[in-house]
Amino acid sequence: MMKQSPRAKRLAKHHKRLKAGNKLNLVALMDIFTILVFFLIVNQSEVRVLQNIEKIKLPVSIAEELPVENLVITVIDQTVLVQDRAVWQSQADDNIHQPHEEFVKALTNELNYQASKRPELTESEQLKGRAVTILSDASTPYALLKQIMAACAETGYRNMSLAVEQQAKKLSEG
Repeated sequence: MMKQSPRAKRLAKHHKRLKAGNKLNLVALMDIFTILVFFLIVNQSEVRVLQNIEKIKLPVSIAEELPVENLVITVIDQTVLVQDRAVWQSQADDNIHQPHEEFVKALTNELNYQASKRPELTESEQLKGRAVTILSDASTPYALLKQIMAACAETGYRNMSLAVEQQAKKLSEG
């Protein structure tokens, strides 16, 4: 047999190593996939948070439809907010729950202003009207909600939703 030079030995060793193929580092891949799965699970949540207001206890409902992002009217104690902007603050001796022309006028003006910020309507909005969500306490009288809904309808916000807390489904036994 012929004696190989050190260079030939080195090249043969190099070719032998390349022929064996690369080994895959599974630990790094598992770390990446674990992070990816965790990220997807966290961001797949279907819970929608309208606003976090401790003063409001939402009414309970069995509605299954999720809320969509749109104009929000909030009723807290003696104050009515549109998109977190106060449009009506009743006085201590004044009862917000009684029909009030100034309240309806202030709400109508604000809703017209909000509508003027985005004058073009989508096809759905042309059919159903602009969308609005009313967020109020479960103890808010219907008379007040009726005033708010009338002002909304008058200004083109006919697609109204009332924010509710979804009731847990009962598991059927059997």
